[in-house]
Amino acid sequence: MGDLIVGISDLKISNNDNDVIVTYALGSCIGISVFDPVAKVGGMLHYMLPESSLDEKKARENPAMFADTGIPLLFKSCYQLGADKKRMIVRAAGGASILDDTNFFRIGQKNIMAMRKIFWKNNVMITSEDTGANHNRTVRLQIATGKTYVRTAGGEMKEL
Repeated sequence: MGDLIVGISDLKISNNDNDVIVTYALGSCIGISVFDPVAKVGGMLHYMLPESSLDEKKARENPAMFADTGIPLLFKSCYQLGADKKRMIVRAAGGASILDDTNFFRIGQKNIMAMRKIFWKNNVMITSEDTGANHNRTVRLQIATGKTYVRTAGGEMKEL
């Protein structure tokens, strides 16, 4: 199996059964996996911040950095490989309060709310999620099965 690594502010898509898309160490960032079981197309986004208005220049250079530019890009990229929005299975993880004990910045919470708002506006349902709390997560999407797995820091891998 080939691992496609999704870095911070990055996304990957695939229609190759041998691929596993993985992102590591999601803290306040959000990892979104999508999969179309008919087209056998999947993808994953690892975004850092909720809104591209925070830095429009960076958003143009790297739309995967922000929820409001990265999420549409993830879906459109999957459509180019034959995915259909109505069939997409959507899973999300991350949005933790890491290194923010006072919860002053609330980046994780803002990232979760941005994701939900975008999906709500676009009539997309989240199939399952593991968000919030205060621990890092690693997420894996197997293209062959469409299954998404999450591992928390020091924890076991579980299906999401």
